[in-house]
Amino acid sequence: MLTTELKVEAATPENIAPFGELVGGAGTPAIPPSAFYSQVQSYRPQFVSDEETEMALCTVQRRPLEVRYMERHFKHTQVFLPLGGRPFVAVLAPPTDTDLPDIDQARAFLFDGKAGLSMHIGTWHEFPFALFDDTQIVVLLRREATRGLQKENIVNGEGVSGDLDKKDITRRLGVVLQPRL
Repeated sequence: MLTTELKVEAATPENIAPFGELVGGAGTPAIPPSAFYSQVQSYRPQFVSDEETEMALCTVQRRPLEVRYMERHFKHTQVFLPLGGRPFVAVLAPPTDTDLPDIDQARAFLFDGKAGLSMHIGTWHEFPFALFDDTQIVVLLRREATRGLQKENIVNGEGVSGDLDKKDITRRLGVVLQPRL
């Protein structure tokens, strides 16, 4: 089995652009204030979902920085928003036209806890890695994707639904991706 180390990069708008959009933090563009609330600046990050969108609050514990699975979504832009200023690491690979990620294009990013991520549709990813136990992350996604992760939808160890394609990259490609801080 091949282990590929990924240097963890800072999650900046420029670095994240091939995979999605930074949500919050410095440099977040604002739209004009409303006529009623001049003290409120708004920003509408990308979010696309055709139906049954849900918001999940996930409490994440530290786990080994090893990526053995990557997934993508076909019908929505998934969003990860940290709470409480807790940092996390996300491993991302750009969308592909094939049924597997291009692991040579995979990158690891450190989100400092001040901003989250809205991924492009089709971006390959693993669920974020907490750097501290009890890290809370708000996740916006389609309910169909959540259902694809339930036991009854796991086929040969991989998650399947109309909006979820979760692949075992270790079994299929013989590789483990290891983000290195």
